[in-house]
Amino acid sequence: MLLSQVNLSARKRRVAIVWNYIWVMIGSALGGGARYWFSGFVAERIGETFPWGTLFINIIGSLVIGFFATVTGPDGRYLVGTTARQFVMVGICGGYTTFSSFSLQTLNLARDGEWFRASAYIVSSVVFCLLAVWLGHVAAAVLNQSRGV
Repeated sequence: MLLSQVNLSARKRRVAIVWNYIWVMIGSALGGGARYWFSGFVAERIGETFPWGTLFINIIGSLVIGFFATVTGPDGRYLVGTTARQFVMVGICGGYTTFSSFSLQTLNLARDGEWFRASAYIVSSVVFCLLAVWLGHVAAAVLNQSRGV
């Protein structure tokens, strides 16, 4: 292999890495925008005395990442490239879910003396998000096994 070919190959890898970052950033922006909209949507309808919006966002995000990871995994129904998986799982789901918000809201509930609400929020977030990621996995595994188009 010529030295110029080696340099070209290294340059192509660097360009590919930069594009991966760009796609993850675009996905993060989309996920963050969706989180902002949905959180407001839930707050308008249910209220803000309990962080329902963040809870629902984390459950939905867990369902989506569980489903997508399984349906596009090595044994999945759909072959999706690494960049597309990172765009959805790291970018969109990472921008959409709100664990840092969850942590701050739990701290605020605890500091306000709302120990029952803080505990309920922690338990319900962990239980329902784990259930959602498992349901997403199961749904994708069923889809992977089904015959059809």
